[in-house]
Amino acid sequence: MNIEKSAAAFGRQYSVLAPYYEKLNSEADYDKYADFIEREIKLYGKENTEIVLELACGTGAITRRLSERGFDMIGIDISENMLSEAYRLEHVFNSETGYKAEQRRHKSSKILYLCQDMCCFELYGTVSAAVCCLDSLNYLTNHGDLEKCFRTLHNYLEPNGVFIFDVNTVYKHRVILADNAFCYDLDGLFCAWQNELNDDDSVSIYLDFFEEQEDGSYCRFSEDFTERIYTDEFLSELVKSNDFELIGKYDGFEDSPVNDKTQRVLYVCRRINRG
Repeated sequence: MNIEKSAAAFGRQYSVLAPYYEKLNSEADYDKYADFIEREIKLYGKENTEIVLELACGTGAITRRLSERGFDMIGIDISENMLSEAYRLEHVFNSETGYKAEQRRHKSSKILYLCQDMCCFELYGTVSAAVCCLDSLNYLTNHGDLEKCFRTLHNYLEPNGVFIFDVNTVYKHRVILADNAFCYDLDGLFCAWQNELNDDDSVSIYLDFFEEQEDGSYCRFSEDFTERIYTDEFLSELVKSNDFELIGKYDGFEDSPVNDKTQRVLYVCRRINRG
């Protein structure tokens, strides 16, 4: 199975998933994630960090919450469908949090969404910090693309700026996902999730959505993608070789050390200024 895909292919991907993405991740505590990221930026980042870049921002769940916490946000994603959802949900988010019309316009102006490849993006200037969450780096199935992502980010991240990212662990891919199947009932939307553990250190993921219609029938929509398995040793060396300093690793968005059963590792690193 060829798991390497072009940027155009990734851009077309998630056309089915985009409207259902946040419902599928309804148990994710995005406010907790944003609080954790904000804390790490303030602890280890540049003083008075203002502009924060989110790579592979998807539907903007974390982007919106970091904006609410006072950061000027730039969200990059290669999927036009995901960004369309991000724009739509930003309006809903502002309405639900009680902003007045003039305040919503001000908040919206703080988020700049760009449809670009996180491996080779272009910005008008530098950013003070960057994040890439919810195992987005696992979707870069080519080692060269992951390397390009780090090199490109290094060009735009200010010296001593922090980069916070997470990945699904080897344990999660080989034990939790593996060749297992899951089924979710999401209030009128059913999702059948099938995984396939491949011989090349990757997991293929197949999603089938069944959405209830007004007449009681169901429409089926399908999406598939692949995650690459990256070891801690590989990622630690990648951070170092691209002039980042590894500050810390966490068991997900918790103040807990990584262990053998950790499913998500969150890395906090800082751009080194080589002069």
